[in-house]
Amino acid sequence: MRFRLRVVFATSIAVSLAIALACGAAFFMAKHAVLQAVDDSLLHTATSITHGDLEADHVRGSGFELVFADGTTFGGRQVPVDQAVLEIARHQSPAQFLTVNVGRTTFREYAVPVPRGTEMPCPSGECIVTQNAAQVFTADVTGQHDQLSALAHALLIVSLFGVLLAALLGYLAAHAALSPLERVTDDIERIAETTDVRQRLDESGTDELARLRRTFNKLMNSVESSQRLQRQLVIDASHELRTPLTSLRTNAQVLNQIDRLDATDRSQLINDMIVQVDELALLITDLGELSRGEESEGVVEDIRLDELVEESVEIARTHARTRDITITYTAEPTLVHVRRDRLARAVNNLLGNAVKFAPVGGHISVDVRHGTVRVEDNGTGVPEAEQPFVFDRFWRSPSARSMPGSGLGLAIVAQVASEAGGSARVGTSDTLGGASFTLALPPYPLTEEEQ
Repeated sequence: MRFRLRVVFATSIAVSLAIALACGAAFFMAKHAVLQAVDDSLLHTATSITHGDLEADHVRGSGFELVFADGTTFGGRQVPVDQAVLEIARHQSPAQFLTVNVGRTTFREYAVPVPRGTEMPCPSGECIVTQNAAQVFTADVTGQHDQLSALAHALLIVSLFGVLLAALLGYLAAHAALSPLERVTDDIERIAETTDVRQRLDESGTDELARLRRTFNKLMNSVESSQRLQRQLVIDASHELRTPLTSLRTNAQVLNQIDRLDATDRSQLINDMIVQVDELALLITDLGELSRGEESEGVVEDIRLDELVEESVEIARTHARTRDITITYTAEPTLVHVRRDRLARAVNNLLGNAVKFAPVGGHISVDVRHGTVRVEDNGTGVPEAEQPFVFDRFWRSPSARSMPGSGLGLAIVAQVASEAGGSARVGTSDTLGGASFTLALPPYPLTEEEQ
């Protein structure tokens, strides 16, 4: 079933139920009012006659009679005696109002039990009831009953017309409400058919549809940005892969003449190829890391940042010893909520970058506190003009392009920081004079045991 039909159907059902309930309530209220008026008159008549007013006739067509326990009657009205009246006459039921149909005539009765020995007013004076009986006051309510039947038929017709009107109004309301939504759907389908992610919907208005259009435009902005980044990544990756592949191809061609090379040249050629293969492997690994995006796989968990960085520092010291570089480490207990493997990769990239650019015999300082990792060195640092670009993919400083690397390490650091809701910054160290890299993540409170 189409959405429009579902709206029409639901609207019709709701309005029809409302009309039916309103008509039903009106009928029962009218019926109650009519019967209540008759019952009040019968009760007043009963009170008047009981006090000796034999001429009381407060309801047109009303009268009274005695019905004895054996079924015999005395009085001016001849309404058939039913079982309910007999039970009242025999004092098996209390006084009550009854409705009796005799042919096409409808009567309303009020039956009151009368104990044996009760003095009752009669034409000859006072009469004594010799057995248990019921005094029955009767009113002809055929007219009221016919009026109620006519009212019921009228309300039924009103209900039927109400259902038709509800269906018509439901269709008109659904058309008015869904037409703008259909136009939005048509626009979205057109964008899907053309696959042009640069198209946008009109964001004018303040209603829910305007909010939907704005949300869709935000989604398209994200898609367009993602496509642009993907294209740029492919272009940059192809450019970066071209150089080592060209070098490998050249060296492979030289291998055809390996018998003409002396042992030193052959060793240098093989070492160059190994380095180029390692660079390719590192580049491919970094590309795989970046391709995860900000929603990478893995379990997000609470991690002691100071302990993780300490492990990475110990590994970095192994490489730093070959260049006589000293790494000092200071930390305070701090807890973060991230993916462990991704955070470890980002910290290792920062430390590896510092070891690469620190001078021989240099110094590196690592400090961890309040969810922040700060890595500083006493190298040449990053010129202020280049600092806005250091976290871009494949960007490498002109002074460092002769050194090994893919230009993706710091881009991974920025991506990990963004994924965890943090930030990555670069500046100049106030204490060591070289570069200062900061990875800031949202800290989480430590328990007493963790402190």
